[in-house]
Amino acid sequence: MPRSGEAGFTLLEVLIAFIIAALALGLMFDAAIGGLRASETASRYQEGLSLARSHLASIVAGGLAGRELSGDDGRGFHFTVQIKPAATATLARGPNDDPSQATPPQITLYSVTVTESWQGDGGERQIRLDSARLGDGAAKGG
Repeated sequence: MPRSGEAGFTLLEVLIAFIIAALALGLMFDAAIGGLRASETASRYQEGLSLARSHLASIVAGGLAGRELSGDDGRGFHFTVQIKPAATATLARGPNDDPSQATPPQITLYSVTVTESWQGDGGERQIRLDSARLGDGAAKGG
């Protein structure tokens, strides 16, 4: 026979405690999953940036003027490289240059754009790097 002065938890109090614990655990799991997704997204951005920098470093602008290259980098990454002439300048002749040359030397500045894209959470993601490269001679093509 229970005494009226005994302290203890009722069934209702225990159920409420379980509900609060379940809600708290649910929020913690949701936060953990969100952190994992953010980490994966950051990792993919880092990999895309590394691939884009690699393509940018391999550009020799003069030989590819006016061209657009694209391809697959694997692991769901795709790249596009656009090279366009931006400006051409005629260089002044130096004191040791051959004066019999018909045309003075020229140099061309090329605009280079590298885009790396992939599918991520929420659709397509991409990184775009813009740079400039110097090339010999007048711009050819586009």
